[in-house]
Amino acid sequence: MPATQPADPATAHPEAHDKDPFLSALGERVRLLRARRGLTRKALAKLADVSERHVANVETGVGNASIQFLRQLSVVLNCSLAEMTGDEAASSPDWLMIRETLRGRSDEELAKARAALAVLFDQPTSESTRRQRIALIGLRGAGKSSLGQALATELGVPFIELSSQIEALAGCGIAEIHALYGQTAYRRYEQRALEEVIRAHSRAVIATPGGIVSEPATFNLLLTHCYTVWLKATPEEHMSRVLAQGDRRPMAGNREAMGDLKRILESRAQFYSKADQTLDTSAMPPVQALAYLREQLTR
Repeated sequence: MPATQPADPATAHPEAHDKDPFLSALGERVRLLRARRGLTRKALAKLADVSERHVANVETGVGNASIQFLRQLSVVLNCSLAEMTGDEAASSPDWLMIRETLRGRSDEELAKARAALAVLFDQPTSESTRRQRIALIGLRGAGKSSLGQALATELGVPFIELSSQIEALAGCGIAEIHALYGQTAYRRYEQRALEEVIRAHSRAVIATPGGIVSEPATFNLLLTHCYTVWLKATPEEHMSRVLAQGDRRPMAGNREAMGDLKRILESRAQFYSKADQTLDTSAMPPVQALAYLREQLTR
Protein backbone atom coordinates (compact mmCIF):
# COMPACT_ATOMS: atom_id res chain seq x y z
CA MET A 1 0.00 0.00 0.00
CA PRO A 2 1.58 3.32 -1.04
CA ALA A 3 2.55 5.72 1.68
CA THR A 4 0.31 8.69 2.21
CA GLN A 5 1.87 11.88 0.92
CA PRO A 6 2.23 14.65 3.51
CA ALA A 7 -0.14 17.55 3.08
CA ASP A 8 1.16 20.79 1.64
CA PRO A 9 1.61 23.09 4.67
CA ALA A 10 0.74 26.10 2.52
CA THR A 11 -2.69 24.79 1.56
CA ALA A 12 -3.63 22.03 4.03
CA HIS A 13 -5.14 24.20 6.74
CA PRO A 14 -4.92 27.86 5.78
CA GLU A 15 -7.50 28.69 8.43
CA ALA A 16 -5.22 27.28 11.12
CA HIS A 17 -2.91 30.26 11.06
CA ASP A 18 -3.23 33.96 10.38
CA LYS A 19 -2.31 35.03 6.86
CA ASP A 20 0.32 37.68 6.41
CA PRO A 21 -1.55 40.95 5.58
CA PHE A 22 0.95 41.91 2.87
CA LEU A 23 0.67 38.52 1.13
CA SER A 24 -3.12 38.67 1.35
CA ALA A 25 -3.13 42.14 -0.22
CA LEU A 26 -0.70 40.97 -2.90
CA GLY A 27 -2.97 38.05 -3.75
CA GLU A 28 -5.98 40.33 -4.03
CA ARG A 29 -4.13 42.64 -6.44
CA VAL A 30 -2.98 39.71 -8.58
CA ARG A 31 -6.58 38.46 -8.80
CA LEU A 32 -7.81 41.94 -9.72
CA LEU A 33 -5.17 42.44 -12.42
CA ARG A 34 -5.85 38.97 -13.83
CA ALA A 35 -9.60 39.53 -13.98
CA ARG A 36 -9.13 42.96 -15.54
CA ARG A 37 -7.11 41.35 -18.33
CA GLY A 38 -9.79 38.70 -18.77
CA LEU A 39 -7.47 35.80 -17.96
CA THR A 40 -8.30 32.61 -16.11
CA ARG A 41 -5.82 31.36 -13.52
CA LYS A 42 -4.83 28.53 -15.84
CA ALA A 43 -4.25 30.94 -18.75
CA LEU A 44 -2.13 33.28 -16.62
CA ALA A 45 0.03 30.41 -15.40
CA LYS A 46 0.53 29.11 -18.94
CA LEU A 47 1.41 32.52 -20.42
CA ALA A 48 3.79 33.33 -17.57
CA ASP A 49 5.30 29.81 -17.66
CA VAL A 50 4.73 29.24 -13.97
CA SER A 51 2.89 26.67 -11.88
CA GLU A 52 -0.88 27.15 -11.70
CA ARG A 53 -0.75 25.86 -8.14
CA HIS A 54 1.80 28.54 -7.25
CA VAL A 55 -0.46 31.20 -8.75
CA ALA A 56 -3.37 29.82 -6.71
CA ASN A 57 -1.31 29.93 -3.51
CA VAL A 58 -0.24 33.51 -4.13
CA GLU A 59 -3.79 34.62 -4.93
CA THR A 60 -5.11 33.11 -1.72
CA GLY A 61 -2.37 34.76 0.36
CA VAL A 62 -0.57 31.59 1.43
CA GLY A 63 2.27 31.59 -1.11
CA ASN A 64 5.46 33.58 -0.65
CA ALA A 65 6.30 34.58 -4.23
CA SER A 66 9.81 35.36 -5.44
CA ILE A 67 10.68 38.54 -7.32
CA GLN A 68 11.26 36.47 -10.49
CA PHE A 69 7.82 34.88 -10.17
CA LEU A 70 6.15 38.28 -9.79
CA ARG A 71 8.15 39.67 -12.70
CA GLN A 72 6.88 36.87 -14.94
CA LEU A 73 3.30 37.60 -13.90
CA SER A 74 3.74 41.36 -14.40
CA VAL A 75 4.91 40.85 -17.99
CA VAL A 76 1.72 38.95 -18.85
CA LEU A 77 -0.51 41.32 -16.88
CA ASN A 78 1.18 44.32 -18.49
CA CYS A 79 1.80 46.14 -15.23
CA SER A 80 4.79 47.19 -13.18
CA LEU A 81 6.02 45.34 -10.11
CA ALA A 82 5.24 48.52 -8.18
CA GLU A 83 1.60 48.32 -9.25
CA MET A 84 1.43 44.65 -8.32
CA THR A 85 2.96 45.11 -4.88
CA GLY A 86 0.96 48.25 -4.19
CA ASP A 87 3.90 50.65 -3.89
CA GLU A 88 3.74 53.26 -6.65
CA ALA A 89 6.43 55.46 -5.13
CA ALA A 90 8.89 56.74 -7.71
CA SER A 91 12.15 58.67 -7.59
CA SER A 92 10.49 61.90 -8.78
CA PRO A 93 9.56 64.24 -5.90
CA ASP A 94 6.85 65.82 -8.06
CA TRP A 95 5.22 62.42 -8.64
CA LEU A 96 5.22 61.76 -4.91
CA MET A 97 3.63 65.16 -4.19
CA ILE A 98 1.01 64.65 -6.91
CA ARG A 99 0.21 61.24 -5.47
CA GLU A 100 -0.26 62.72 -2.00
CA THR A 101 -2.50 65.45 -3.41
CA LEU A 102 -4.74 62.83 -5.02
CA ARG A 103 -4.67 60.34 -2.14
CA GLY A 104 -8.08 59.87 -0.55
CA ARG A 105 -9.96 61.90 -3.15
CA SER A 106 -13.41 60.78 -4.29
CA ASP A 107 -14.04 59.32 -7.73
CA GLU A 108 -15.69 62.58 -8.77
CA GLU A 109 -12.65 64.62 -7.69
CA LEU A 110 -10.27 62.23 -9.46
CA ALA A 111 -12.34 62.51 -12.65
CA LYS A 112 -12.03 66.30 -12.50
CA ALA A 113 -8.28 66.02 -11.97
CA ARG A 114 -7.94 63.70 -14.98
CA ALA A 115 -9.95 66.10 -17.14
CA ALA A 116 -7.81 69.04 -16.01
CA LEU A 117 -4.61 67.15 -16.84
CA ALA A 118 -6.01 66.29 -20.27
CA VAL A 119 -6.60 69.98 -20.94
CA LEU A 120 -3.13 70.84 -19.66
CA PHE A 121 -1.17 68.28 -21.67
CA ASP A 122 -3.41 67.28 -24.59
CA GLN A 123 -5.48 69.07 -27.20
CA PRO A 124 -8.96 69.05 -25.62
CA THR A 125 -11.81 67.69 -27.70
CA SER A 126 -15.22 69.30 -27.33
CA GLU A 127 -18.24 67.15 -26.53
CA SER A 128 -19.91 68.18 -29.80
CA THR A 129 -16.88 66.85 -31.69
CA ARG A 130 -16.74 63.66 -29.64
CA ARG A 131 -20.44 63.01 -30.30
CA GLN A 132 -19.65 62.58 -34.00
CA ARG A 133 -17.64 59.49 -33.13
CA ILE A 134 -19.65 57.00 -31.02
CA ALA A 135 -17.71 54.20 -29.30
CA LEU A 136 -19.55 51.23 -27.78
CA ILE A 137 -17.80 49.49 -24.88
CA GLY A 138 -18.67 46.43 -22.80
CA LEU A 139 -18.17 42.68 -22.64
CA ARG A 140 -18.91 40.25 -25.47
CA GLY A 141 -22.61 39.64 -25.89
CA ALA A 142 -23.65 43.17 -24.93
CA GLY A 143 -24.82 43.91 -28.48
CA LYS A 144 -21.97 46.14 -29.64
CA SER A 145 -21.84 44.69 -33.16
CA SER A 146 -25.56 44.38 -33.91
CA LEU A 147 -26.60 47.60 -32.21
CA GLY A 148 -23.55 49.45 -33.54
CA GLN A 149 -24.26 48.43 -37.13
CA ALA A 150 -27.92 49.48 -36.85
CA LEU A 151 -27.00 52.81 -35.26
CA ALA A 152 -24.39 53.56 -37.92
CA THR A 153 -26.92 52.85 -40.66
CA GLU A 154 -29.45 55.25 -39.12
CA LEU A 155 -26.83 57.97 -38.64
CA GLY A 156 -25.36 57.44 -42.11
CA VAL A 157 -21.81 56.98 -40.82
CA PRO A 158 -19.28 54.12 -41.13
CA PHE A 159 -19.48 51.21 -38.70
CA ILE A 160 -16.05 50.03 -37.53
CA GLU A 161 -15.21 46.85 -35.65
CA LEU A 162 -11.95 47.73 -33.91
CA SER A 163 -11.04 44.03 -33.69
CA SER A 164 -11.02 43.85 -37.51
CA GLN A 165 -8.71 46.87 -37.63
CA ILE A 166 -6.37 45.18 -35.16
CA GLU A 167 -6.27 42.03 -37.29
CA ALA A 168 -5.56 44.09 -40.42
CA LEU A 169 -2.63 45.80 -38.72
CA ALA A 170 -1.17 42.54 -37.41
CA GLY A 171 -1.86 40.53 -40.54
CA CYS A 172 -3.43 37.69 -38.53
CA GLY A 173 -6.37 36.89 -36.27
CA ILE A 174 -6.77 37.96 -32.65
CA ALA A 175 -6.06 34.43 -31.37
CA GLU A 176 -2.89 34.26 -33.47
CA ILE A 177 -1.70 37.62 -32.13
CA HIS A 178 -1.99 36.34 -28.57
CA ALA A 179 -0.42 32.97 -29.43
CA LEU A 180 2.49 34.36 -31.48
CA TYR A 181 3.27 37.67 -29.83
CA GLY A 182 1.51 37.73 -26.46
CA GLN A 183 -0.93 40.08 -24.78
CA THR A 184 1.48 43.00 -24.54
CA ALA A 185 1.87 43.06 -28.33
CA TYR A 186 -1.90 42.78 -28.73
CA ARG A 187 -2.42 45.88 -26.58
CA ARG A 188 0.06 47.79 -28.76
CA TYR A 189 -1.86 46.78 -31.91
CA GLU A 190 -5.09 47.78 -30.19
CA GLN A 191 -3.82 51.29 -29.40
CA ARG A 192 -2.39 51.77 -32.90
CA ALA A 193 -5.66 50.63 -34.48
CA LEU A 194 -7.66 53.08 -32.38
CA GLU A 195 -5.28 55.93 -33.25
CA GLU A 196 -5.68 55.20 -36.96
CA VAL A 197 -9.48 55.01 -36.74
CA ILE A 198 -9.62 58.35 -34.92
CA ARG A 199 -7.28 59.93 -37.46
CA ALA A 200 -9.21 58.57 -40.47
CA HIS A 201 -12.83 59.01 -39.30
CA SER A 202 -14.29 62.19 -37.89
CA ARG A 203 -17.74 60.49 -37.85
CA ALA A 204 -18.26 56.81 -37.10
CA VAL A 205 -19.76 54.21 -34.78
CA ILE A 206 -17.02 52.02 -33.28
CA ALA A 207 -17.46 48.64 -31.59
CA THR A 208 -14.52 48.11 -29.25
CA PRO A 209 -13.08 44.89 -27.75
CA GLY A 210 -14.28 44.16 -24.24
CA GLY A 211 -10.81 44.45 -22.72
CA ILE A 212 -9.96 47.89 -24.11
CA VAL A 213 -10.49 49.36 -20.64
CA SER A 214 -7.61 47.22 -19.34
CA GLU A 215 -5.00 49.48 -20.94
CA PRO A 216 -5.21 52.98 -19.36
CA ALA A 217 -3.47 54.79 -22.24
CA THR A 218 -5.79 53.28 -24.87
CA PHE A 219 -8.93 53.80 -22.80
CA ASN A 220 -7.95 57.41 -22.10
CA LEU A 221 -7.49 57.94 -25.85
CA LEU A 222 -10.98 56.54 -26.41
CA LEU A 223 -12.57 58.77 -23.75
CA THR A 224 -10.79 61.85 -25.10
CA HIS A 225 -11.77 61.48 -28.76
CA CYS A 226 -15.04 59.49 -28.70
CA TYR A 227 -18.44 59.71 -27.08
CA THR A 228 -18.54 56.42 -25.21
CA VAL A 229 -21.57 54.26 -24.40
CA TRP A 230 -21.36 51.28 -22.06
CA LEU A 231 -23.70 48.54 -23.24
CA LYS A 232 -24.37 46.83 -19.95
CA ALA A 233 -25.94 43.42 -19.35
CA THR A 234 -26.07 40.74 -16.68
CA PRO A 235 -23.44 37.97 -16.78
CA GLU A 236 -26.20 35.51 -17.67
CA GLU A 237 -27.27 37.68 -20.62
CA HIS A 238 -23.67 37.97 -21.84
CA MET A 239 -23.16 34.21 -21.70
CA SER A 240 -26.48 33.28 -23.31
CA ARG A 241 -25.98 35.70 -26.20
CA VAL A 242 -22.49 34.42 -26.96
CA LEU A 243 -23.75 30.82 -26.88
CA ALA A 244 -26.73 31.77 -29.08
CA GLN A 245 -24.24 32.99 -31.68
CA GLY A 246 -22.87 29.45 -31.82
CA ASP A 247 -19.66 30.20 -29.95
CA ARG A 248 -19.09 27.42 -27.40
CA ARG A 249 -15.57 28.56 -26.44
CA PRO A 250 -16.60 30.34 -23.22
CA MET A 251 -17.83 27.00 -21.82
CA ALA A 252 -15.31 24.67 -23.46
CA GLY A 253 -13.25 22.86 -20.85
CA ASN A 254 -14.08 25.41 -18.19
CA ARG A 255 -16.57 24.51 -15.48
CA GLU A 256 -16.03 27.88 -13.83
CA ALA A 257 -16.86 29.92 -16.95
CA MET A 258 -19.72 31.82 -15.34
CA GLY A 259 -17.67 32.58 -12.25
CA ASP A 260 -14.80 33.85 -14.41
CA LEU A 261 -17.22 36.00 -16.41
CA LYS A 262 -18.67 37.55 -13.25
CA ARG A 263 -15.21 38.36 -11.90
CA ILE A 264 -14.16 39.96 -15.20
CA LEU A 265 -17.31 42.07 -15.30
CA GLU A 266 -16.91 43.08 -11.66
CA SER A 267 -13.26 44.06 -12.11
CA ARG A 268 -14.00 46.16 -15.22
CA ALA A 269 -17.25 47.75 -14.09
CA GLN A 270 -15.60 50.82 -12.59
CA PHE A 271 -13.76 51.43 -15.87
CA TYR A 272 -16.85 50.86 -18.02
CA SER A 273 -18.75 53.32 -15.81
CA LYS A 274 -16.46 56.13 -17.03
CA ALA A 275 -18.46 56.11 -20.28
CA ASP A 276 -20.57 59.15 -21.15
CA GLN A 277 -23.71 57.01 -21.29
CA THR A 278 -24.78 53.64 -19.88
CA LEU A 279 -27.43 51.52 -21.58
CA ASP A 280 -28.58 48.35 -19.82
CA THR A 281 -29.55 45.96 -22.64
CA SER A 282 -30.64 43.14 -20.31
CA ALA A 283 -34.02 41.80 -21.44
CA MET A 284 -34.30 44.72 -23.87
CA PRO A 285 -35.28 43.95 -27.49
CA PRO A 286 -32.75 45.26 -30.05
CA VAL A 287 -35.31 47.63 -31.61
CA GLN A 288 -36.06 49.19 -28.24
CA ALA A 289 -32.36 49.48 -27.39
CA LEU A 290 -31.67 51.21 -30.71
CA ALA A 291 -34.55 53.67 -30.22
CA TYR A 292 -33.41 54.51 -26.70
CA LEU A 293 -29.79 54.97 -27.73
CA ARG A 294 -30.72 57.15 -30.73
CA GLU A 295 -32.88 59.34 -28.47
CA GLN A 296 -30.07 59.79 -25.94
CA LEU A 297 -27.49 60.64 -28.60
CA THR A 298 -29.66 63.19 -30.43
CA ARG A 299 -30.63 65.22 -27.38
